[in-house]
Amino acid sequence: MSVLQESADHQGAIPLPRKQTGEFLEKLFYGATAFFAYMLLVLIPLILLTILVQGWAAFAKFGLGFLSGRQWDPVADQYGAFAPILGTIITAVIAMLIAVPVSFGIAIFITELAPPWLRSPLSSAVELLAGIPSVIFGIWGLFVFAPTFAKIQPSISNFFENVPILGQLFSGPPMGIGMLCAGVILSIMTIPFISAVMREVFLTTPQILKESAYAVGATTWEVIRNIVVPYTKSGVLGGIFLGLGRALGETMAVTFVIGNAHDLTTSLFMPGTTISAVLANEFSEATTPMYKSSLLALGVILFLITFAVLIIARLLLGKAKQPAAI
Repeated sequence: MSVLQESADHQGAIPLPRKQTGEFLEKLFYGATAFFAYMLLVLIPLILLTILVQGWAAFAKFGLGFLSGRQWDPVADQYGAFAPILGTIITAVIAMLIAVPVSFGIAIFITELAPPWLRSPLSSAVELLAGIPSVIFGIWGLFVFAPTFAKIQPSISNFFENVPILGQLFSGPPMGIGMLCAGVILSIMTIPFISAVMREVFLTTPQILKESAYAVGATTWEVIRNIVVPYTKSGVLGGIFLGLGRALGETMAVTFVIGNAHDLTTSLFMPGTTISAVLANEFSEATTPMYKSSLLALGVILFLITFAVLIIARLLLGKAKQPAAI
């Protein structure tokens, strides 16, 4: 009897250490994951602070003139960021003008029009396209797209020759590389990101709303226009802004095909540059402190622009998810 009692007492004493060990491991796991999460909140300001400190000399010397300056002359140690900023904006806008309607069509087809057996392969193809390294797009753009684009540039110039504004935008020698070429390559790169987000957002539309519309005789186009798009408009805008953030910060693909010239021109066929392309091309050549500081000041500008765009995208995506959770 004493042996049984001792065994029972021994068994009753086991859960207490196990409970204490489990609580300790739970707290340790919570602390570790919280540490990793909070590190992100620390790293972002540290990154911005680091490049801001390193680039402050350029802001101190040139002031707001650094943003509007059109001269980029390392020999004279004079730097202005207007041409890279303008090139970044122009190429991103061109990319969005092409990528948004194409991505919208891809997402609508996958979610609303494609047969069920085709939806999964198409979704996988979009995801695979998003995984291709940007340098591959740049090489393809330089050796395949740019020579082909150079052959059709004269036809485009002749078509818009007599149009007041478009005639200047699409004029210039048929070089292939340039602002428009870079914008097209960027659009191909951003299509998978935008279409993937739009696809997921469109899937949040309650099925009962679409079935009710079909029940009263609505066509597929009417359901898409009056049900799907209004219900998911915030998410669609968020996906567009995410693609815009991708386009603004792209480096290698743009560097290959944009021409890397600090000249300001009204023609989209002419070479230009972007902030990321300037950083990639010239950082190793920055031999003077002001040269390096100016490049880092460009990094601050690109960081702030991209960060603002991504914040807007997250806010819009957050609004899109709220109705689906109700």
